[in-house]
Amino acid sequence: MNITWLEGNPLHYFYILIFSFLLVFLAIPSIIHIADKLQVFDNNKVARKNHRHGVSRLGGIAVFCSLILTSLLFADFINLDVFNYLLTAFILIFAVGLKDDLWGVNPSTKFFIQLLTALTVVLLADIRISNMQGVLGIWALPYWLSVGFSVLLIIFLTNSFNLIDGIDGLVGITALVVSLTFGLFFAYMGQASYACIAFILTGGSIGFLRFNMSPARIFMGDAGSLLIGLVAAILAIKFIELNIPGTAGRAYFASAPAIAMAVLIGPIFDVIRVFVIRLLRNSSPFIADNNHTHHRLLRLGFNHRQTTLILMSFSNLLLSAVIYFRELGSTVLITFLFLSCVVFNTALTFALNIRERKFKRTLAAEAGELIRRFFSKRTDAEGIEGL
Repeated sequence: MNITWLEGNPLHYFYILIFSFLLVFLAIPSIIHIADKLQVFDNNKVARKNHRHGVSRLGGIAVFCSLILTSLLFADFINLDVFNYLLTAFILIFAVGLKDDLWGVNPSTKFFIQLLTALTVVLLADIRISNMQGVLGIWALPYWLSVGFSVLLIIFLTNSFNLIDGIDGLVGITALVVSLTFGLFFAYMGQASYACIAFILTGGSIGFLRFNMSPARIFMGDAGSLLIGLVAAILAIKFIELNIPGTAGRAYFASAPAIAMAVLIGPIFDVIRVFVIRLLRNSSPFIADNNHTHHRLLRLGFNHRQTTLILMSFSNLLLSAVIYFRELGSTVLITFLFLSCVVFNTALTFALNIRERKFKRTLAAEAGELIRRFFSKRTDAEGIEGL
């Protein structure tokens, strides 16, 4: 198929985004219908779930099909030498996620497939962090250290999107913001191939959100959230690598590692925080609980839409600050990101403590009132009997 007419057209990203959006938007109603017929629902009886009725977890099928079909349709324009390896990685991570959504999968099997996927991206596609660009005083990395670090980073980011998929709209909005931001970055840098991949995910995320905003009619599931995490990891690593100072005369974006981290700060910090807390409590970091940031906001009384809006507003504020102060250097800016997140979560903890103390006082007052009424009635009854 000849699609050279796209080249040089400032609207070509828009066409790709719209095509991806339509594929997801038109496919999801059929997926919901099939899930209803086959009774393929999320387990809403688990304590950390926030829904009273069954909701399908197969939204990732539509996002995957949109990513693959749109990529193949516009493959001549994407024109990446390593695109076949990326497609292989997408299929691998989607397959293990779908298996987990439908029947469950052994954790060791799931990790093995994720490791294989990351190795495909790093070793075959050669998408890896080769230079830390001065973060903590580190610059160029030896090859095998670069490979090991990049594999771990991809696995971490892939799972981070899966772990934040706990309330309506959050993973979809996060995917939309992340993909759109990287898409605009790559378009500005003239990196059409990766901009196209980012905008494909942007369109798919918009189509998915139509059915995932509260009250959700469908969830992303592991198949979708793991896939989105993988794509986000690839975009982040490539963005950092394309902005190594001196490789292209000048870096397009100073402090690229900090900017990439700012784009993904929501999933990154939430997972680190939850894992650290679980380890401090001598529990497994891989056992799910309801201590994620979005769960804590729900306990403060916010609904799903409000929680999603608060988290995305906070993340976008941090991203804007990092871009504006990018000349300060990645180490300073990464420190700023983590300190800001610590302050935000400390404020949440303080607010939760106040709310829980008020709740306990209210319970105590109600219990005292019930006891008073009980004895008051008994006293009145004894008085009547005495007459």
